[in-house]
Amino acid sequence: MILLPGLLFILLGEPGRCRGEGGGGFAFNGAIRHFAVATNSVYIATDQKLYHLSHGLTLVQSLSQRGTKSDSSAFYRVSETARWNTTFSVNVLLPFVENKTLISCGVIEEADGYCEVLDLMNISKFVHKEGINVGLNQRTRSASVSFLVTLQISQNPFYILSAKQQNKTSDSNTALDIVELQNTDEKQYGGIFSLTDLNETPTFKSKALVDFVDGFQINSTIYLLSTVRSGTDEASRVRLIWFEKKDSKAKTLKSLRVVTLKHSDAGHGSRLLASSVVPGGPPVLWSGVFSVDGGQTDTELLVFDISPDLTTVPNADEDFYSDEKKPNVQKAQTQKAVILRWNKMTSVLAVKKKGWTVFFIGTEDGQLIKLNVDKNFHTSCPTVLYKASDDRRVFPKLHLDQVDHKHVYVPFQTKIERVPVSKCTTYTDLQACWSAQDPYCVWCGSERRCTFDNACKDSDWLSIPDDYQQKMVSHLFEKDSTGKIRLNIQTHLTVGQKAFSNFACHFSVSSRQLCNLTNAGPPKFPQCTCILSDSSFLSEGLTVTVRIRLGTMELNERLMLTNCSNIRGPPTSALCRQCMRAGCGWSKNHCSWANRGVRNDTVCQNVEPRTNYSKPEISSITPNVVSFYGRNHAVLSGHNLSNVTRVRIQTEDCTPLESLVWNKTDVNLTFHILKTNIKAVVKVCALLPDDSCHGNMKITYKSSPSCIKIVPNSTWASGKRKVTTIGTNLDLVEGITHSHALQETIHPENSSYEDLTYYTSGAASTRGTFNSTVFLKVANETLPCSANIIYYPDPEFTHFTSTHKGDHVRIVIEKKADKLELTTAELSVFGIHKGKEHSCTWLLKETKNKTDYFTCDIKSTTITKFQQIMIRYGDKTIPLNLGSPPLYIWMLLILLLIPFIIITVIILYRSKQKKLTAEMNRFVEDLELDIRNDIRQGFVDLQTEKADLMENVGAIPFLDYKHFATRIFFPENEALMALCIRDIGQDAVTVQLDESCQGLSGLIQDQFFLTSMVHTLEEQKSFTIKDKCMLASLLTVALHGNLLYLTEVMEVLLKALMHQHSNTQPKLLLRRTESTVEKLLTNWMSICLYGFLRESVGQNLFLMVSALTQQIAKGPVDCVTEKALYTLSEDWLLWQAPNFSSLKLKVLFAVGSDGEVSEPLEVSALSCDSVEQLKEKILSTFKAKFGFPYNIPLRDVCVEYEKNGCFSPLEEVDGSSEVIGEVTMLNTLNHYKVPDGATIKVLSKKIRPPLSPQGSLKDDANFSGKYFHLIDPDVAEDQRKNPERKKLKLKEVHLTKLLSTKVAVHSFVENLFKTIWGTPHSRALYAVKYFFDFLDTQADNMKITDPEVLHIWKTNSLPLRFWVNILKNPQFVFDMEKTPHLDGCLSVIAQAFMDSFSLSETQMGKHAPTNKLLYAKDIPKFKQEVKAYYKQIREQSPIADSEFKDFLQEESKKHVNEFNEAAALRELYRFIQRYFTEIKEKLNQNGAPTELVEQLHHVKKLFDGLKSCSWN
Repeated sequence: MILLPGLLFILLGEPGRCRGEGGGGFAFNGAIRHFAVATNSVYIATDQKLYHLSHGLTLVQSLSQRGTKSDSSAFYRVSETARWNTTFSVNVLLPFVENKTLISCGVIEEADGYCEVLDLMNISKFVHKEGINVGLNQRTRSASVSFLVTLQISQNPFYILSAKQQNKTSDSNTALDIVELQNTDEKQYGGIFSLTDLNETPTFKSKALVDFVDGFQINSTIYLLSTVRSGTDEASRVRLIWFEKKDSKAKTLKSLRVVTLKHSDAGHGSRLLASSVVPGGPPVLWSGVFSVDGGQTDTELLVFDISPDLTTVPNADEDFYSDEKKPNVQKAQTQKAVILRWNKMTSVLAVKKKGWTVFFIGTEDGQLIKLNVDKNFHTSCPTVLYKASDDRRVFPKLHLDQVDHKHVYVPFQTKIERVPVSKCTTYTDLQACWSAQDPYCVWCGSERRCTFDNACKDSDWLSIPDDYQQKMVSHLFEKDSTGKIRLNIQTHLTVGQKAFSNFACHFSVSSRQLCNLTNAGPPKFPQCTCILSDSSFLSEGLTVTVRIRLGTMELNERLMLTNCSNIRGPPTSALCRQCMRAGCGWSKNHCSWANRGVRNDTVCQNVEPRTNYSKPEISSITPNVVSFYGRNHAVLSGHNLSNVTRVRIQTEDCTPLESLVWNKTDVNLTFHILKTNIKAVVKVCALLPDDSCHGNMKITYKSSPSCIKIVPNSTWASGKRKVTTIGTNLDLVEGITHSHALQETIHPENSSYEDLTYYTSGAASTRGTFNSTVFLKVANETLPCSANIIYYPDPEFTHFTSTHKGDHVRIVIEKKADKLELTTAELSVFGIHKGKEHSCTWLLKETKNKTDYFTCDIKSTTITKFQQIMIRYGDKTIPLNLGSPPLYIWMLLILLLIPFIIITVIILYRSKQKKLTAEMNRFVEDLELDIRNDIRQGFVDLQTEKADLMENVGAIPFLDYKHFATRIFFPENEALMALCIRDIGQDAVTVQLDESCQGLSGLIQDQFFLTSMVHTLEEQKSFTIKDKCMLASLLTVALHGNLLYLTEVMEVLLKALMHQHSNTQPKLLLRRTESTVEKLLTNWMSICLYGFLRESVGQNLFLMVSALTQQIAKGPVDCVTEKALYTLSEDWLLWQAPNFSSLKLKVLFAVGSDGEVSEPLEVSALSCDSVEQLKEKILSTFKAKFGFPYNIPLRDVCVEYEKNGCFSPLEEVDGSSEVIGEVTMLNTLNHYKVPDGATIKVLSKKIRPPLSPQGSLKDDANFSGKYFHLIDPDVAEDQRKNPERKKLKLKEVHLTKLLSTKVAVHSFVENLFKTIWGTPHSRALYAVKYFFDFLDTQADNMKITDPEVLHIWKTNSLPLRFWVNILKNPQFVFDMEKTPHLDGCLSVIAQAFMDSFSLSETQMGKHAPTNKLLYAKDIPKFKQEVKAYYKQIREQSPIADSEFKDFLQEESKKHVNEFNEAAALRELYRFIQRYFTEIKEKLNQNGAPTELVEQLHHVKKLFDGLKSCSWN
């Protein structure tokens, strides 16, 4: 009877402990003993429980294997919490689907057999249970198998066949029963689990040591696989046993026949590790993992034909027999194919898919490898479907998911994973889908994606053929006896019906008819033929594009056709491969037509390679064991290494990795061991410039390091504590970092597989206690530890005592107790006497009353007492002096003085309180009055503000194109700006470049060279961002005459940049100018949009800047700091502004030298204006009034003020100026008491020289230090004379001035924004439409579906990269100066402009910055306009290529001869000269034509030959 708690537990089951990667796994409490799969369920027996999981590995039920055993050997399960005295260890687990039961057998004591028959769908329901031995009767796992078989019996034909490994000594000569047949049903003869037959109990014996690996039944034959060793000295053999299906157990066992499966290369025996039948047949093919060395290091996957041979005599073998008979001669059978050689294979599962066999292979280090094999046993490249981060061993048996057939169950010791059989959806294009050589995958034409074959809804698909092919499309060149040349195109595909019935080929060449259409028949899948109409086409080579249509799919193949007879040279493997690539054949060491030679790549391997280099030899690689993340700075040693260009790592997945080398000598070099996605032993060879590879060294890729514990797990803040991390593969760690100091890499002191010792980093900048994550640095990866380290403050040593005892001195050190658990081994103590150190030997450490006591002895010393000791821990040394008088005495004295101090303070405080209160009340009243007045005035300004700014600004001072362009190209380099512009008059003359510049110009017109050069320069660490921008601008100048080519180069570089960002953060693309192409894009936009800027945007931009300048001038502006009362930027707000009044002045201009004056001009000024500001306003008003500037520059103007009929000069500084400390205040109109309506006369300094010889005080380098205007200097209050300036000013009161300034210029800002994102004639600008379409196309190609990414790309490329640059820098467009204050205001407008393009909604609060709050209500409206603008561009029909090409050519022609192309080319060559070697190496790596490299050398020679004077 089952106990009630146990029954409840069984029925309730338990939740799954955890899911694996991607939700595809299940973890268990105990180790897995057996697992089985039946229809839609998975059954797993562990040491603790029996689990029933769904096919997706979710828990259905679990059954505890703990229980109690009664005297009658009955077993009763109990709950998790109940007492138990035994466990049920399962050795046999068989889903009996036909009977809807699960047979579970094993032991409950060491030899007490026990069996249960459970309901297949409800394992808590028992059908039968019995104490009996079925299968192995021991707890320890062994090499035994059990499986269900059927005999030739009409009723109840199912039986359990158990093949058991027996415990026997190797020298025992006793034959033991090792194979048994037992009943599965009570109705069978003898009852359930009975061994007996009708007349006898059948036996199957062996005297050998037998390990059974696998067993199964196919039709009427039962197969049993084993490893046999007859004696201690005899090599092990793999033996296959056949049984015929008979009408009784005895006859079946007596029908045995045995054959040895022999590995043809195994000289000293082999062992079988895992087994799987290859579905299909006949013949019966079987695959097995063989251990060649007898262990599990070197393993091979072999395929045998195990079709039963019934011609031999049954029951006559020296190893196996059912009764004593004379043994016959052993028969051996060799393998049909060696499929894979790989270290540490542990399991295999073979699946048939179309004409391919797919092998799923488990390994000892936790990998699931997939290998596709065609009908000819040709293997594709192995791929890793699953890789455990540690070295968990995959168990020998793998199963396929019986429901979807798209997943493999991969068991480990304590978990099981459900891994997809293919990665079809990861292949993004047709070529990648085909190249995977995966029979599970098809390219679905209707959905334009790679998917599982049964997921494509129609017959419009294509896939790989039934045999392995290297190319999807191949071609052959044949020449018949009549001289006709035939081009045969062969597609290596399997296709659906729709693709098959719509097969067509089209051959195209430029301006010629390639094929003779009359002789060539219609194309027929999988081949099409072209008979060349004229064989002379091949004389110089011919590029042909072949377009192949298959349903809705199209393949494009670009072929370079060459006359096979013209491929000549010394017979080398390279020439042979060139011959094969051309579609020709190889015959008698020369190239010939395909029908006259061999068409097989292997023939090229037999051609002896020729090389002009010494053959490298590799003797060692340090290190040669790494994690799958690789290793940086590995050292390869050997001989003849000076010519090595790269190190090739040939991984088992067929994809060789190549690493560049450096620090090269003849005997060693340095390289990076690159990361892989496999764990395996790989081969390494050294590559020469001729692409030949030499040497055969090996590197082992292992699992990644991991750490689970740190001892001790704490450190002090100053660092350098020695700690040990515990984990696995820690000998592969290169460095350690802590999360609080990621930039600091700590190198291990010593390390092994399981532990690593290092010294912790310091945390001086972080106070208190905190956790720091420990990271392991492996190559370019940073792996976190599962355990953290805790940082505590440094230990605090408070006091020590020194006691003389005999010939030694005992030192007792007191330390505040903490959580560091400091040990004596971590401390060093020295007594200090007369400057000398005396070592102290530790005795003990103890803790009392929250104090740690450390005791040590300074031995063999005559010194009786030490006044000072030095304590060292980590890398810190602290002195500690002998204790002074007790602290409590000082504390007592202080406590006695405290009452007297308090009484004195109270008396003084009360005497002054009344006086201070009266003064404070008066001060607060004055302050309140001032603030009220300021607020009221701000409100009045805001309500009465009118846009009365002048819109008539006269002629707009546009810069011409070349000056505009060079300010964009070289904003910080005036020398280059001047160098790249041709003078007026020269731009009408075409200048012929000298030979060197012509050569370089031709070189950069080669796109391959130019892109290689740019990539090379950007890879150099010494090539700064400033250099990248200069390179882009020099290229723009040099290629300005060919904007079409410049656009193509920009596209190529942008695509490369996009692929860099696509793997990290695509939203950051084009956000900053950190690469050459980003600056190139800025220049390109400036060139293409200049016409729009000049004709449409320029006027509104100039009006906005003018309006802003006028509004700033309406209020006080501090002459020294340039801060103003009216501004858009809080940083430039003059909130300390004094009271001022507006003045209308009558200004007279001196005419001639006889004292004559002009008619008066009314000029507006402020009483707080300085004399310099008055001059500026006078000249500005003059220019606005008359439309042209005054004929005397500002520096040469002086002004006089009429007072009482006489004119007195107004000076910035004179004898009456106010001085505070050492700082002088600039004179203002208020200082001179100039009233409203006063008369001012303007004179030239030539007529009346100024009092000061200095033209302007601003010419003084110390202007801002010597003088002040409206903002008081930071000096003591008692030095000030003017009480007016002592009033308290609050910045927040004047923030309304920002808003009033915004209101005044808002209409100008709105007009400017609408012009920028307007579309003239309802069509987007050519450059904008073209570039936005380019970005859309790239996003589609990169499978970027997030619309936000595309919006950000467009915003970064146009508004951010071009318009913001123009908005913030109007001096690039107009002949004007930009003050720092104006720059601050323009930045606020530019920020509002960019906020209009943002997709995020920003919530504004009271703490938001004022520049954001200022335009907060306008931004939503601007955003709607921007969305409409982007939508209009997107929906506009694409620009025709010819139309855009004409536009670019027209832009180039407009500005012919305006730039100094030769100067730009010479500057470009400076970069080429600096990095010549690196550029040349990059060209060689990229496979540049020899002619291109020679042209580069020719250009270098021309420039090197220039004389110094002509160069300069």
